[in-house]
Amino acid sequence: MPDYIGAIDQGTTSTRFIVFDRKGQVKAVAQKEHEQIYPNPGWVEHDPGEIWLRTREVIAEAMAKGNLQPKDLAAIGITNQRETTIVWNRRTGKPVANALVWQDTRVVDYVSELAKNGGQDRFRGKTGLPLTTYFSGLKIRWILEHVKGVRELAEAGEVLFGNIDTFLVWHLTGGCEGGIHITDITNASRTQLMNLETLAWDKEMLDTFGIPAAILPKIKSSSETYGLAQEQSIKDVAIAGILGDQQAALVGQTCFEAGEAKSTYGTGCFLLMNTGTRKVDSKSGLLTTVAYKLSKGPVHYALEGSIAITGALVQWLRDNLGLIAKSSDIEPLARTVNDNGGVYFVPAFSGLYAPYWKDSARGVITGLTRYANKGHIARAVLEATAFQTRDVLEAMEKDSGIELDVLRTDGGMVTDELLMQFQADILNRPVVRPVTKDATTALGSAYAAGLAIGFFKDLKDLRANWAVDRTWQPNMEKGKREEMYTLWKRAVTRSFDWAV
Repeated sequence: MPDYIGAIDQGTTSTRFIVFDRKGQVKAVAQKEHEQIYPNPGWVEHDPGEIWLRTREVIAEAMAKGNLQPKDLAAIGITNQRETTIVWNRRTGKPVANALVWQDTRVVDYVSELAKNGGQDRFRGKTGLPLTTYFSGLKIRWILEHVKGVRELAEAGEVLFGNIDTFLVWHLTGGCEGGIHITDITNASRTQLMNLETLAWDKEMLDTFGIPAAILPKIKSSSETYGLAQEQSIKDVAIAGILGDQQAALVGQTCFEAGEAKSTYGTGCFLLMNTGTRKVDSKSGLLTTVAYKLSKGPVHYALEGSIAITGALVQWLRDNLGLIAKSSDIEPLARTVNDNGGVYFVPAFSGLYAPYWKDSARGVITGLTRYANKGHIARAVLEATAFQTRDVLEAMEKDSGIELDVLRTDGGMVTDELLMQFQADILNRPVVRPVTKDATTALGSAYAAGLAIGFFKDLKDLRANWAVDRTWQPNMEKGKREEMYTLWKRAVTRSFDWAV
């Protein structure tokens, strides 16, 4: 069998292709960003054609960097930004509109309309998800109702829907010439159209949202051979694993036991706890979602707390305000002051996600005085990520009845040591960063693909690859910690109900 396994990591701001060896070490990597499109306030779009182009480019570049041929890869896994919605013509392969990104809030009127009968939790029992702008189902409905002629095409079976995973697999396996139209169970669980009990598309949800079943992909497990790639640089390599990015990070962190949890710090921040084969219905504002289903094994569920804006807030400070030249400048700027100077930043740019689910919230900065400077704002930006993580963790412990003894972290922001120390301080528990810290999502999808074709023998193989890089211990006096958290909660309430 070949010595390497590949992973496509298609994220909110960029696409990567990473080649791993059997130890989970990176052999080759290439990465390219794509444009963020903001046509109106609250609208966020991507160009699907650009994403497909970037995907092909990074695959070819990484293969060339590693001096690799298709025969050197045992299989390929895919991990992707979830909920981002694409509808395209099955005969031409052309999208009918730009992709509606998970952060996009244009469907807020649909949310209000549907919540009138049964409230925000109307569909939680079936889907594990509240009514909000976040998920794919209402984004599909918006495209069907607002792009001329598309509903008629959908009723005739002439257009296809997919989250990013589906769109990439269809193109990679031939596109208009026999491309496979599938999704994995983790991505399906983020549409608000799949029933968590039956693990199938739910007719009542489709009827309620007005979505024809003909446009939906077939639901598969997260780890099986789906088809062979037709793209030249990976020709005939099996595509054998798909996981939504946060579930992929859970697998990459080898959180296979009930009660194990990880937090990924990227564009947003996502804390997932494996609840095993038990589906835990949240009463505290979390999502109940599918963690993974490996081949013919049982489905595993997770509780998830989704935070929309974390790393994106650092980008906003860089791109919109120009306070820093590059994202890594945030830590040294924040270190120019000893504390936040009383400044708190609630980044509700797309409303507030878990555990509040306030689509009408908007970003606020509170506690400003003449004393405050750009260092205090930078520190407040970092602390916002840690405070939001505590909000979610407390809700998670309440729902699950499990007290976390340690938080495993990954993602681009975990290189920020000031943030990691503050995270440990505000949680009052250790925070652990693994050796593989910024490729965990890709690694998880590679693990899923590798298990499907025998590249990895079992879960023990994967656990053997996991190793700690650094641990931060809490080092804040209790009174200070609780005072800061109380002020944070007060700031959060100030963000409510700005958009009406």
